[in-house]
Amino acid sequence: QVQLVESGGGLVQAGGSLRLSCVASGSILRLNAMGWHRQAPGKQRELVATFTLGGSIYYADSVKGRFTISGDNAKNTVHLQMNNLKPEDTAVYYCAARSGLRYDSWGQGTQVTVSS
Repeated sequence: QVQLVESGGGLVQAGGSLRLSCVASGSILRLNAMGWHRQAPGKQRELVATFTLGGSIYYADSVKGRFTISGDNAKNTVHLQMNNLKPEDTAVYYCAARSGLRYDSWGQGTQVTVSS
């Protein structure tokens, strides 16, 4: 089992930046990918950014050029640098980890609110 703890959410004005961090513990050797999802009120959870241990990185079209995902293997940490934030980025952001074909470990979520 994998435990994920997020930090770094908050309130920011449009155009501002935030950096989210996620620390993984537990059975991390089984993981093949980690990433960030988000869920806005009344909407389905969506994948924002992810990277695999094979080196592949994916970004949702809505965040390309503004968000950057990175990982620190030594610290079992994954970060999401979010720049030029927009009100439509407002959501609860979840760190997620995958050990098979689906993301099966989730953090508790951190709120990101972007004011216009």
